[in-house]
Amino acid sequence: MNSRERARAMLDGEPVDHLPNMAITMMFAADQIGAPYYDYATDYRVLVDGQLATSERFGIDHVSVISDPAIEAADCGATVKFYPNQPPAIDETAALLLDKSRLNALQTHPMGLGARMTNRVEGVALLKERTHGDRWVEGWVEGPCAEASDLRGINNLMLDFTDDPEFVADLFGFVIGMELEFAKAQIQAGADIIGIGDAAASLVGPRIYKQMVLPYEKRLVDGIHALGGRVRLHICGNTRQILDGIAQLGCDMVDLDYFTPVGEGRQRLGPNQVILGNIDPVRALRDGTPESVYQAIANCHSQAGNRYIVGAGCEVPRDTPPANLLALAHYAEAH
Repeated sequence: MNSRERARAMLDGEPVDHLPNMAITMMFAADQIGAPYYDYATDYRVLVDGQLATSERFGIDHVSVISDPAIEAADCGATVKFYPNQPPAIDETAALLLDKSRLNALQTHPMGLGARMTNRVEGVALLKERTHGDRWVEGWVEGPCAEASDLRGINNLMLDFTDDPEFVADLFGFVIGMELEFAKAQIQAGADIIGIGDAAASLVGPRIYKQMVLPYEKRLVDGIHALGGRVRLHICGNTRQILDGIAQLGCDMVDLDYFTPVGEGRQRLGPNQVILGNIDPVRALRDGTPESVYQAIANCHSQAGNRYIVGAGCEVPRDTPPANLLALAHYAEAH
């Protein structure tokens, strides 16, 4: 069973030879090939080299085009700061939608992929070509809360939930339309699964999540499924207060960050939800030992049961000792 077959079988509820390992690597992957992170984030060929080298060396069953959350916002015209060896970042002091009326211009602009989104689509296509069907190829889009935060500014968005919910609905509607077009292009280029990053959703309570976020995340998940893709939901932070809503989304797999106990995730997401995670990327993975990493992931597996994929709560830190990351692969291969 190759890596692609293994990941697909796990999501389909079929037998696997061993657990899949789908740890997220970005800066770590760039460092494996000695590439400045600016190059990794802006040149799909560099990203592909880093992903292939890392997945092969560390027994990771997927390759992914995730690099930073500023891609869609940049193509919308947001101010993005680029750094030589760090991820690009949104300049929230100059958020594109500080003036809410500018949303009208975005809504009436012809939908299309800009330079950064096109770079990601080309990355998917090259990964598909170079993996020869052996690796699960993962595309990536931002979720409604995350992308709205990038366009409006996260503090402004949190106030808008109360002060101007109609604007939030309009903004989320725009985001979902854009992200489905982006997901479609990646699926057509060869993506097997689309990751949805919606970190800002962990900052809202269950009432706002249920009323204002969940319906749009559901539209995005259902839309990706209709396009023929699978869905990986990745919400950084503490999601305990919104797990009941996440359970309604119908995602193929759900990442749990280390703030959310795996056992609680299993109880509230149900017995059939595939769960990934969720050891602390810094204290457990980077700062641990191979032995302690192995035990930590074993504890997660024991709580999650068999519908489980090995991985950390979030991105593998760039200075993680190689032996520690290999411990994840060793556990996956032994179970």
